[in-house]
Amino acid sequence: MTLQAWFEKGMTFEQYRSSMKVNQQELTRVYEGLELLQKDLAFLQELRERNWRGVVLTADWCGDAALCVPILQRMAEEAKLELRYLIRDENLELMDQYLTNGTARSIPMFIFINQDGEEARVWGPRSPEVQAMVTELRAGLPAADAPDFADKQQAMYRQFREKITSEPAIWETVVNSVKERLT
Repeated sequence: MTLQAWFEKGMTFEQYRSSMKVNQQELTRVYEGLELLQKDLAFLQELRERNWRGVVLTADWCGDAALCVPILQRMAEEAKLELRYLIRDENLELMDQYLTNGTARSIPMFIFINQDGEEARVWGPRSPEVQAMVTELRAGLPAADAPDFADKQQAMYRQFREKITSEPAIWETVVNSVKERLT
C-alpha cells in the first residue's frame, strides 16, 4: 500500500480524539494549552510552502502520544498540513516499516509525505529530552523479576504521563525536536 493510500485510510484528528478511551483528557490539556512561540509560527508559515501531509501511527493508551499528537496537530494546523491518524495495532504492516532502532513498535510515529505521496521526513516517538527522562525513570525501577516491579513500573508511567502532559517546558522540547527534523 502506498503512503497516500495509508493517508486516505486514516482518521482526522477529531475522529481520533473522539474515539479515545484512554488519555483523552491529557491529550486535550496539551492541545488546548500549547502556545506556539513567534519563532515557531514563522517556521510553520515557511513549512506551508511544501504542501506536505502526514500519516500518524498512534494509540490512545500511549503516554507519548498524549504529549506528541496534540503538539504536532497544532503545528500542522498552523502549517496547513493535514494529518491522518492510524491505530498502531490495526496497521502493523505500516508500523513495521517504521520501527524504532529496527525493533520497537514505538509510537507515536509521524510520517510526512510530499505532494507526490512519497516519504519526506519521519519524526517520533519522542524528543531527546523526553527520552532522557524515560531513561532516567526506568533506571530507578527494580529488576524486572522483582516482586514489586509491575507496580513500580505502572506508578512510574503514571508519573511520567502526568509530568509530560502538564509541563509546557517539556512541550517546547517536542516543538523544537520536530522543527529540527523538518528543517
